[in-house]
Amino acid sequence: MVIVSRLFAIFVAFTTSLFVISSAHAEVNVLTSIKPLQLIAAAVQDGVGIPEVLLPPGASPHNYALRPSDVRKVQSVDLLYWIGPDMEGFLPRVLKGRSLPSVAVQDLPGLKLRRFAQDSHSHAVDADEHDHDHRPGSLDAHLWLSPVNARVIAAKIATDLSAADPANAPRYQSNLKAFDERLDALDLRLKARLAGVAGKPYFVFHEAFDYFEDAYGLKHTGVFSVAAEVQPGAQHVAAMRSRLQEVGKTCVFSEPPMRPRLAETLVAGLPVKLAELDALGGYTPATAQGYEQVLEKLGNDLAGCLESL
Repeated sequence: MVIVSRLFAIFVAFTTSLFVISSAHAEVNVLTSIKPLQLIAAAVQDGVGIPEVLLPPGASPHNYALRPSDVRKVQSVDLLYWIGPDMEGFLPRVLKGRSLPSVAVQDLPGLKLRRFAQDSHSHAVDADEHDHDHRPGSLDAHLWLSPVNARVIAAKIATDLSAADPANAPRYQSNLKAFDERLDALDLRLKARLAGVAGKPYFVFHEAFDYFEDAYGLKHTGVFSVAAEVQPGAQHVAAMRSRLQEVGKTCVFSEPPMRPRLAETLVAGLPVKLAELDALGGYTPATAQGYEQVLEKLGNDLAGCLESL
């Protein structure tokens, strides 16, 4: 009987120690609103956990409709990161019901933020050509396309994870250092890749790339901003085509998953190439190198089109 009692006591002590150890190393559940933030978080969590992302590939962060399962996830995860109300306007109402930490990264100290131009210089036809979601003077929330900002976001995530999971704090800090070093190498590659196309004219359908352009000495010539569900009138299209004719050989970039319906009509018969730039990297695997892959593809796609003219 004594032996049985001792064995039972040993068993209880052993299982209790296992529970304590597993609790100390419990994975912190991280949720991000959009893919680029998930990729930055994945670099920090590498080898410890895999962050989740709220928006599926192809969904717009400006007007996403949350499902009931999304709402439950938002309210239950340990750490949540989003850009802020200037990007995900659908989130503030849901976050009011959340008691756990939420970080709007647009408010982080140390970010280099931009605002949309006050004038229409960069726009294709006239003041009406401003991207209607991006009004002059408002915050440009596509801040993840700046490697400088990505470093700030990664540092915040590493700090939060280290506090929530002290046992893995050395790993998070090591991952952060490795991320910074990879961004140094990426920066050099992108500067070399894009140096030859600086100054070449190109147009976009969505003013989403100013942070990337600012980092690498680029500038779009104009923005053909049209609502996806509205087909512009003949006079409007003629004005756009006139602008393209003035410039000559150029590229017009849309964003996946959908190319605006007027794109082919707009460039028909002109020395203009249609191509895509993916600011969100929606299908990029959530790996430690995912963020760099999004920026490198962006640079290669932009340079590739302009070099082919």
